[in-house]
Amino acid sequence: MNERYRVYSTYLKETYGEKVYKLPISIPDTCPNRDGTLGIRGCAFCGSIGAGYENLPASVTIKEQIEQNMAHIKPKYKANKFIAYFQNFTNTYLPPDRFRDFLTAACRPDIVALAIATRPDCLNETYLDIMADIKKAYGVDILVELGLQTANYKTLAKINRGHTTAEYVDAMMMLRDYPFRVCTHVILDLPWDTMEDTIETAKLVSAAGTDEVKLHALYIIKNTAMAEWYAKGEISLFTCEEYVRRVVAFLEYSRPDIVFQRLIGRAPKEATDFANWGMGWWRIRDMIDEELERRDTRQGALCDYLHGKAVRKFMT
Repeated sequence: MNERYRVYSTYLKETYGEKVYKLPISIPDTCPNRDGTLGIRGCAFCGSIGAGYENLPASVTIKEQIEQNMAHIKPKYKANKFIAYFQNFTNTYLPPDRFRDFLTAACRPDIVALAIATRPDCLNETYLDIMADIKKAYGVDILVELGLQTANYKTLAKINRGHTTAEYVDAMMMLRDYPFRVCTHVILDLPWDTMEDTIETAKLVSAAGTDEVKLHALYIIKNTAMAEWYAKGEISLFTCEEYVRRVVAFLEYSRPDIVFQRLIGRAPKEATDFANWGMGWWRIRDMIDEELERRDTRQGALCDYLHGKAVRKFMT
């Protein structure tokens, strides 16, 4: 198949020799944007359980969560290798010793990697050193999933993100010194962002050195600040066609080697007032593929801005 962007499942198969599946894990953590450190209600778009819609409760031990998820996935997909994905809220927002214990509990022979979801302002060398120690001791790969959402610092303030673009740059600079992969999370259709913001976000994450990207459209989660704005008509949402155009632009301006974990996400209908225009995620993915084909374009087609573009004329 002629893939016009680097597909995550293909990358995993090339890296590990077979299909690899993520196992979502919940731990009893929270977020500085919820416990009063930065705020009490969280980001404007974030629901009461964070991103862990498919997770088992954090009261279930990590061993039991892994075994229950494996019992479902192994026979269905004939899977043998897995990534333990610490998904809910901010997984590094814990005392360092507890963080180490949780990660260690997920290390077993059929777990090839640990994925840790966090915020740019919740990383420092103490936590990175713990991850490096575990990688060395257990032979697992480490993937840091870092929430950015947009490069527009004014939009970050509007959605009560609690950090600016600078913290993302700082986190990425620290991560360069560690043998980890990084996945940056981006919401491509926040109401205040223009197409220029989409392109600048692609350029920022490419220049900062992210290895992977996870894109999704804006959900309106029930009982959030965003849901209140939506109900009052205070925000306008983009069309699906506009989202597709933004994904294509993001791909074109992204480094060719970046792996895309996804181009569109999904959320349960019962938890949302709006999600993916009432369409299946696979249909939107197909629309993106069709637009790439129609325009005969691909990931990296417009990635010509790195490594001293203005002086290239002197190199010939």
